[in-house]
Amino acid sequence: MSGGRMHVLVIEDEPETRAQIIDALDCGGFDVDHAVTGDEGFNRARSSNYAVITVDRMLPGMEGIALIRRLRDEGVLTPALIVSALGEIDDRVRGLRAGGDDYLVKPFAFAELVARVEALARRSDVVVRETMLRVGDLELDLVSRSATRCGRKIELLPREFQVLEYLVRNQGQVVPRAMLLQHVWDLHFDPTTNIIDVYVGRVRRKVDTAQAYPLIHTIRGVGFCLRAPH
Repeated sequence: MSGGRMHVLVIEDEPETRAQIIDALDCGGFDVDHAVTGDEGFNRARSSNYAVITVDRMLPGMEGIALIRRLRDEGVLTPALIVSALGEIDDRVRGLRAGGDDYLVKPFAFAELVARVEALARRSDVVVRETMLRVGDLELDLVSRSATRCGRKIELLPREFQVLEYLVRNQGQVVPRAMLLQHVWDLHFDPTTNIIDVYVGRVRRKVDTAQAYPLIHTIRGVGFCLRAPH
């Protein structure tokens, strides 16, 4: 969440629909991450704090209802909006009984989707929990936009804070350079620059220098991963 915008995860494999949902939610004032398979969506939803997730029923790999059921079994209670072309009463009942909080049948008006996400977000406890993110002994205060490690303040420039926040939100996952470029700089192509490595290098020096263990790791040829030892 940045600047008061709540964080939403869109799990949808159809490219055009996914792009339209992301655009509608972004215009509606949400920060949006996305996943294109059930397994990817499950891992993202399990490891990050989202105000709401939207889940397509028919996904590659893990099917949408199975995904929600597994999240609920693991204690992840993030409100879930099921989005599906399967609109019979039995389909909707099955989705809601599996742990879905709302059900929207395709095709739908995107204004309605945004309104339903807003309604779910209002009763999401992530609104409260997302004022603070923690990994190991690192804490990010999303209200004051400040970071501490072992209780000591880390002096970060605004863009450095955004880089660190995105890595923390995706803790334990490999974050490709292209994803950082897209979500922090809002660029969808590599402008042949080493800007990502420069900023991550700055953040790593501020976060990891003289600490008991490193949090930020380079995954050679791919990107970066922030994780604390178990």
